[in-house]
Amino acid sequence: MSTVKQSTPRANKKQGKKTAFIGITFVLVITLLLLANRYLVEHVQIAAGATSSNAVADATYAADQWNYASDSKTISIKEATSGNGQNKVTYYVADVTVDDASILQSAFAKNEYGTNIIETTSQIAADHNAVLAVNGDYYGFRDNGILIRNGQIYRDSPARTGLKIYQDGSMEIYNETTTSAQELLNEGVWQTLSFGPALVVDGQVQSNFDDVSIDKNFGNRTIENSNPRTGIGMIAPNHYVFVVVDGRSSESQGMTLSQFAQVFADLGCTEAYNLDGGGSSTMYFMGKVVNNPQGKNQERGTSDIIYV
Repeated sequence: MSTVKQSTPRANKKQGKKTAFIGITFVLVITLLLLANRYLVEHVQIAAGATSSNAVADATYAADQWNYASDSKTISIKEATSGNGQNKVTYYVADVTVDDASILQSAFAKNEYGTNIIETTSQIAADHNAVLAVNGDYYGFRDNGILIRNGQIYRDSPARTGLKIYQDGSMEIYNETTTSAQELLNEGVWQTLSFGPALVVDGQVQSNFDDVSIDKNFGNRTIENSNPRTGIGMIAPNHYVFVVVDGRSSESQGMTLSQFAQVFADLGCTEAYNLDGGGSSTMYFMGKVVNNPQGKNQERGTSDIIYV
């Protein structure tokens, strides 16, 4: 006579534990597979302009790392690298769209206009509740140039090639010596920047930077040598890109102006302008400094910022 073995409460309990263990193991395996897939997706290589012969065309862009969106603005920042070894360059691209150009603001160190007044980019940005900020043109280092900030004239002493941003969100390179601050204000100019040189004009990459005459700031190298850089460009009205390049370190050698101009062209900019660079080059986002100022994570004081 055969007997049928009946399960006991203890047997049922063991079986339940075994089933639970198998279930947990399955979940962990799936989670690891998803994470691995995400890593591969976020590290895909994207050419920054396939037709360019410039080295930066081979830059590798990480997937969107820093993002912000509201009803009036969107910001997406990517870290990019090109080259390797001693030729490695690391830079950061902030793609910004705004509903109104007035969202693109300027601020002075210690909230004061004048020479020799400086604060770090991050401090000025924090004082003005900025979401994104980069160092400006260091207006306080010199006493000339046309200076209009947030629709107000501060200085009218034409001297060089400048940049003007209109209230309609458009941007244009211009010759300061052919106009005046009041004329620009009457035209609807919202901001002016006076440093340079121009990098992209009417969609054309500028060249011959060795022949460009520009004010030498303390600590600056020859203008065309590889250095940390900060610049602003326009893809379309109210659609801007800010680029900050790290330099003077083993992790990033910096860029020449020719390379820097090509980056903006490859990003689709019709206008682009070089701002104060070197030790000043800083990008700030949501309470943190994104890049590596001076190659040693140490900000240098500046007189002004451009921020969103």
